[in-house]
Amino acid sequence: MNKLTLLSVPFGLGAGTPGSEQAPGHIYQLGLFQMLQQHGCTINKLKDVINAGMPSPVIQVPMNHSDEVIRTGMALARAVKEVVAAGQFPFVLGGDHSLAMGTLAGLTSHYKKLGVIWIDAHADMNTELTSPSGNMHGIPLAVAQGRAQLSLSHLLPGAGTIAPGNIVLIGARDLDPAEEAFIQAEGISCFRMADIRRLGIHAVITEALRMAGDAADGIHLSFDIDSVDPSEAPGTGTPVQGGLTAEEAREAIRLLGISKRMTSAEFVEVNPLLDHRDQTSLLAMELIALFLSSMKS
Repeated sequence: MNKLTLLSVPFGLGAGTPGSEQAPGHIYQLGLFQMLQQHGCTINKLKDVINAGMPSPVIQVPMNHSDEVIRTGMALARAVKEVVAAGQFPFVLGGDHSLAMGTLAGLTSHYKKLGVIWIDAHADMNTELTSPSGNMHGIPLAVAQGRAQLSLSHLLPGAGTIAPGNIVLIGARDLDPAEEAFIQAEGISCFRMADIRRLGIHAVITEALRMAGDAADGIHLSFDIDSVDPSEAPGTGTPVQGGLTAEEAREAIRLLGISKRMTSAEFVEVNPLLDHRDQTSLLAMELIALFLSSMKS
C-alpha cells in the first residue's frame, strides 16, 4: 500500500439528521490511532478538511444546504487530488455520504477509468429532480455519472465521470423508483441482500472486484455504515432493516483489503448522537483498522 493520508471531514449537512459531523472526532477519541498502531498501520499524514476559503459555487442546486455541501466537496476534491498526485493512499473519514462527490472529483482527475465499490443500504443515485428528501447525500453516484445538474467538474476542474459499468452496489435494499429504473436501464451491477444471502459475501466481493476493476485503472471503496443492519450499527441517520451482519461487513472489508487492488477509500454516515453505547462507532473503528491492516499484510 502507498503511504496513507487520512483526510478527516467533520461535515454532516448533506444528511437530513444532524450528528455525522461528529464522527471523525468521536472515533479518534475512542482510540482509532492506538488501534491502527496495534495493527502496524502508520498514517503518513492527517489532514482536517474544511470548506473555509472555498469560493462560492458556480452552480446553484435546489437542494438542502447545497452551497455548504458543494464548497466542502470542492475542498475535499482538492485535498484528494493532492494526495493521489503525491503517490499516497487517500482515506476519507466522514461525515455524511455527500462527501463522496468531493472524493470522486479528486480521484477522477487522476484515474480516467475509476471503478467504484459502493457498500450501502442505498444507491445514492437520485438527481436533484428525483430526490424525495432534498438531501445531498442521496445524489453522489448520479453526479459522478454525469446524470445530474451538478457535476464532479463543478467541484474540481478536470474531474471526470464514472462509467455505469464500473460501479458495483453491495447491500442495497432501500432504492427509490427513479434509482431502480436507472439501475435496470444501465445494467449497473447491484448485489442486494438476497444475492448476498444466496451467494455468500466471499463470492460477492470476488465478483465485485472483477466487475469494478477489470476495466479500471483504480478502485475506490465507499463504505456507508448503514449497509450494516441497525441491530448491530444503530448509530446512523438512515437505518434500514435487513442489512449486512457485522461479521459479513468484516469479511467484506478484509477481502477488499487483502486484494491489494483498492486505491482509495472512504467511511461515512456514523452518527454518534444516534448511537447506543458507541456500538456503531466502535464497529466503524474496527472495520477501518481491519481494512488498512489487511491492505498492508
